[in-house]
Amino acid sequence: MLNVDKQNDTFLYRQVIELITENMDTGTLLPGDRLPSLRKMSRTAGVSIPTVRQAYVELERRRRVESRPQSGFYVRHQAANDIVRPTRTATLKPVPLRCRSLMERVYDGINNPDLVPLGIANPSMAKPAAKTLHRIMKRVMARAEERSLGYASTLGEPALRRQIAYHYLDTIGVQVEPDEICITNGGQEALLLALTAVASKGDVIAVETPTYHGMLELIDSLGMLAVEVETCPEEGVVTSVLERTFDKYPVKACMFSTTLGNPLGVTMPDVDRERLVGLLEKYDVALIEDDVYGDLRFDGQRSVPAQFLGSKARILTCGSFSKTAASGYRIGWVVTRNYIDEVARLKRAFSCSSGLLQQLTLAEFMASGDFARHLKSLTPVLQRNSERMLALVAEHFPSETRTSRPVGGSVLWLELPKKVNAEQLFDDAIGAGISISPGHIFSPCACYKNFMRLSFGHPWDEKTETAIQWLGHQVCKRAST
Repeated sequence: MLNVDKQNDTFLYRQVIELITENMDTGTLLPGDRLPSLRKMSRTAGVSIPTVRQAYVELERRRRVESRPQSGFYVRHQAANDIVRPTRTATLKPVPLRCRSLMERVYDGINNPDLVPLGIANPSMAKPAAKTLHRIMKRVMARAEERSLGYASTLGEPALRRQIAYHYLDTIGVQVEPDEICITNGGQEALLLALTAVASKGDVIAVETPTYHGMLELIDSLGMLAVEVETCPEEGVVTSVLERTFDKYPVKACMFSTTLGNPLGVTMPDVDRERLVGLLEKYDVALIEDDVYGDLRFDGQRSVPAQFLGSKARILTCGSFSKTAASGYRIGWVVTRNYIDEVARLKRAFSCSSGLLQQLTLAEFMASGDFARHLKSLTPVLQRNSERMLALVAEHFPSETRTSRPVGGSVLWLELPKKVNAEQLFDDAIGAGISISPGHIFSPCACYKNFMRLSFGHPWDEKTETAIQWLGHQVCKRAST
């Protein structure tokens, strides 16, 4: 940044605007970057703090920057792409999974450490808490000695269940009893236990569309059928379509992410979640609520899971530390009042218990306040990565490309031109050293053939930018042939 010219006839605040705009246009300031503080910019430009404030406010009015409470001003992403459209589901029926072989290939790709990891949703790695967790684990091992190497109880370490219960109380003000929580081996086992507790082979399970592919594989592996429910990319499940689905098919349970979805990154408005709960009560349908991303809203707000909206609906809420703290620890949980005995029985039968050392470490991680501080520092990084990815897609992909507008989490959902086959793009990307997730695997019918999901949940670097540029070039080439 250069000093302003006080001999110039142009107002000083307008010169500050021009300096900042120039840095945006040249790439010195990227979408998601924080502008210098008012005081620092005042010193750098040689003008008063009120002058800088006037410039920042005007830039905000022009929608070039945005202010974030208690954080400062940030470069705003210019949304050049239209938002993805909801997929109409009037003709979709309950079906088994049709893309299992592709899903297996995708998992092979996303778990390859030699590839640029645009295919795996692992937001905790965007700003790892490794040093803090390692320090705590050493302390736990020194204190607990032999106990830390033993088995945990079936429901899980009481100290960790108490901390999870307190986290719900502290962040959303709801009372959860520790005895209503069962610790699991990651979020996937939590979903498995919850679904097995309420449904059986042959049952119909309603899912969002697009939805998390792990849910689809789980439903299919249990011999159940998935039926897709139209999902708005800005407001989540369309409840009017859900009610028609209930009327048309014998839906046993729903598997939704109402607090923050994957892959759309959408939060369902409170009024719609209340309507959802009412429908569940009316039709006596259970809900398995995937809440693993709930703590990763960019604005720092925490939506209340549907289970805690004061109804009598049969709802089980699944959470995990995999997306927020440490995916390798494989620690998740199920919160349920009505089904806790059944969940405990299934947990005992499937895996007996989850790792005690990891549970003790995470309990202290939460009790010390380190977890809350980690979340507070992680979400701004994810938001900045999101804005940078949106900006690169706008720059390098065809203009007809549509994108999601995630309000949190770590993934971007892209609707590509009709000519582009995302499965073929996936194969070529693997060959180029890049992993992506083709849209086929986010639907039991494999109906998202020209869609893909990209992850920004990793440290941002030059390899990431080069990979996005390569993908954009490939999409442009395929769309023009």
